[in-house]
Amino acid sequence: MKPLVRSMGVAALILTGFAVVGTALVAVTYTHTKDIIAEAQRAALEASLNQLVPADQYDNRVTEDRIEVVAPEWLGTQEPVTVYRARKHGQPVALFATPVAPDGYSGPIQLLIGVRADGALAGVRVLSHKETPGLGDGIDEKRSPWILAFTGKSLSDPGPDGWKVKKDGGAFDQFTGATITPRAVVKATHKFLEYVQTHREQLFAPSRTGN
Repeated sequence: MKPLVRSMGVAALILTGFAVVGTALVAVTYTHTKDIIAEAQRAALEASLNQLVPADQYDNRVTEDRIEVVAPEWLGTQEPVTVYRARKHGQPVALFATPVAPDGYSGPIQLLIGVRADGALAGVRVLSHKETPGLGDGIDEKRSPWILAFTGKSLSDPGPDGWKVKKDGGAFDQFTGATITPRAVVKATHKFLEYVQTHREQLFAPSRTGN
């Protein structure tokens, strides 16, 4: 019986040793890769932002010059939304955020919207959606140039009545057989522009980190 107990004890020690070594390896791997992963994520985000505002138009670290805001009535989500600020020589150039169009045909549509300091849209892109292929997915730049029509628009161009799809008397095209999806994107973009106009001082306030 004693040899059996001894064998079980040895086996337990070996397993414990493997567990300790495995945990240590995981910790070491995480420590050495977390910075690499974070940098890759930052680079991917900057690449997306630079589609709307080219990197040569600002000189700060946009991904570090940011604030968290909560404004569900304007941003379409109860969750905090990160606002990134682009500046040149300390002066505001543009800001970016990822508000949500909550009333898409098949669910929420997450957007990336850039607004220049003068209030004009630097551009709008769709980050994620569940809209019907061949119909509502025309909001995706990879499927249609429709989303590019927002570039340069502002609260005054078109005016208040123009921020609708043409079926509703507005200035923006809808898709054949799919009006709900573009309507949701137009509405969410308009709301974000209103939010930026109303909270401009807060949104463009100097970064606490000095970036």
